[in-house]
Amino acid sequence: MLDGRRATRWIRFRILLLAATLGGALLVLFGRAVQLQLGEGARLARLAREQYLLHVALPAERGQIQDRNGAALASSVQVDSVYANPSLLSEAPGAARQLARALSIDPRALGRKLDPSLQFAWIKRQVTPSEAEAVRRLGITGVAFAKESRRFYPERELGAQLLGITGVDGEGLEGLEKRYDEELRGKTVLVPGIRDAKGHVLTEAAVSPVDIQGSSLRLTVDQGVQFLAQSALAKQVAATHSTAGVAIVLDPRTGAILAVAVVPTFNPNSVDARDRNALRDRAVTDAYEPGSTFKAFLAAASLEEGVATPATPIFGENGAFHVGGRTIHDHKPFGWMSFARVLQVSSNVGAAKVGLQLGRERLYRYLRAFGFGERTGVGLPGEVRGSLSPFRSDISTATASFGQGVTATPLQLVSAYGAIANGGLLVSPRLVDAVIQPGGEPSKLPAPPPRRIVSPAVAAQVTRMLEGVVQKGGTAEAGAVPGYRVAGKTGTAQKADAITGGYSADKRFASFIGYLPAEHPCAVIGVFLDEPKGQVYGGEVAAPVFREIAEGLVRQLGIPPDQAILASVGPPPKRPVPAARSEPELADVSEEGDDDEPAAAVGGAVPSVLGLPARRAVNLLAGKGLLASLEGEGQVVSQRPAPGAALPVDRRVELRLAPRAAEAAPLEGARPRPAVRRAGAGGGSAKAVADGRSVATVEAVR
Repeated sequence: MLDGRRATRWIRFRILLLAATLGGALLVLFGRAVQLQLGEGARLARLAREQYLLHVALPAERGQIQDRNGAALASSVQVDSVYANPSLLSEAPGAARQLARALSIDPRALGRKLDPSLQFAWIKRQVTPSEAEAVRRLGITGVAFAKESRRFYPERELGAQLLGITGVDGEGLEGLEKRYDEELRGKTVLVPGIRDAKGHVLTEAAVSPVDIQGSSLRLTVDQGVQFLAQSALAKQVAATHSTAGVAIVLDPRTGAILAVAVVPTFNPNSVDARDRNALRDRAVTDAYEPGSTFKAFLAAASLEEGVATPATPIFGENGAFHVGGRTIHDHKPFGWMSFARVLQVSSNVGAAKVGLQLGRERLYRYLRAFGFGERTGVGLPGEVRGSLSPFRSDISTATASFGQGVTATPLQLVSAYGAIANGGLLVSPRLVDAVIQPGGEPSKLPAPPPRRIVSPAVAAQVTRMLEGVVQKGGTAEAGAVPGYRVAGKTGTAQKADAITGGYSADKRFASFIGYLPAEHPCAVIGVFLDEPKGQVYGGEVAAPVFREIAEGLVRQLGIPPDQAILASVGPPPKRPVPAARSEPELADVSEEGDDDEPAAAVGGAVPSVLGLPARRAVNLLAGKGLLASLEGEGQVVSQRPAPGAALPVDRRVELRLAPRAAEAAPLEGARPRPAVRRAGAGGGSAKAVADGRSVATVEAVR
């Protein structure tokens, strides 16, 4: 009985003890709950929200880059990027090996990314559809996909340097992508989302594409013209084994750039380390000595200042002219010739004489007015100014007259020729026609006002002089376009040698810049080849590219041919039997075979200038729209074509003079010399100089 009572009391004690313990624990829990609710409730609620509620960044879609007709040259597409939550991976090393095989990446580098202490790691961004499908088939827990915007260039290499490239995060790195990155990129929008237990992000927020899309650019570039220029240039760079090449097509009336082709090029959809050298847009980042293409600006300045006319006779010094203790040589000896002929045969001596007569201050002022020494303002990254400093000596003035001692970019040269083609009015070149806001109208970009450089009359005179360059006897017969009047100028400049401080013996920069139709130009085309091998002269390697581009351009733009030229096309005239000659042949015929009789044009007749002094003969022919080619000194003793013959197509009349009467008044600084031997002998290497440099070897700057 006693034992039963004791057992009952013990049970009660244990119950009470358990109740007291439970009660104390409940009191502690209640106190903690009160503490958490009242003291830390706000903080804990915030932490909870941050764990499963978040703001999802919806990246902006980069705007398009379009050509002048609205064709997309660069656009953005949504692609998959692969990421992982390493803390959820059950077996990280095995997952790394599987993912590396599917995505063709280094498994060791991927393994280092999959640190179990992390909750996020990119595996590979912007994967291909086949790669994304391969990862999905693996079914690895903790691996997921995110949509990202990737830049896509549908025309691949077409205009690659012009368009540029973007980085993996969508930022512009080169070209127009970099220059207009802020406009193209758009705005990133944050929207609320929920993260589930597996780390997947869910959101139901609706965002209008207009809110996140970047603006688009509409360029002045024509996709068809760009393809034409790039194809023709690439073929010639390969054929001549040139280091690089540039071709630019410009509308001189508006400054609109229709094409900028650069070779070598690259595919902006898949850029690698091998493309590093090709990323540079040589049209604006590289400056070269332009060579004889500069003679057109000398002509414009001299005519505008009244220093010379196209008919002004200039003595070629038989190919050697001494200036300031230096000697300037031509690629062949020339005697008397008109200023127009100086451009046609690309005489350095003749150009130097005119430049010295113009004077260092005026020459420098006009070159600056044409835009040299300043950026064009086209808006491409990396554009350089070129080099043009005031001329301090006669030799620097003389060499600058034929394009040595100064540097310019291809775009500067094409833009300056645009001023001559546009009647003396320089219009700044432009690439971007308008910025198109998402869902809005195109907004035209403002352009600087045009600048008057020379008068329309002078520009027309220079154009006629440049037409002679592509006609028979000129240095760019290969640049002629059948049915169209073409004006242009060749250039073959030696490249500076950084080691010797002089000029390289075998490295050339060959170029041809021309425009058509000459009377009302709609396009200026510049072709530049860096270090061609074999044939190196601009008339031989650059002019044919000009012709190919021009022939395609007139078809694409629907430019009708010149009816006057078409009217003159017919059966070739019979070549008259040349009379026996007792006097030396003309000294200024070209290497291409200037002895051929010029073809006759329909209508008009050549006037007689027999017995007249040189100046009167030149002026009389100029009044008929004819150019005189002079040999010897004194009065005219014979002419070709003969008096009364049909006007020649190339408008050139060859005159032979003998010292029977007063001489023609030469340009100041010319020294009359005896008539020289027939051209062709001694047509090899000659010398030319640049200010402050050693004597440079020039085979021909033409």
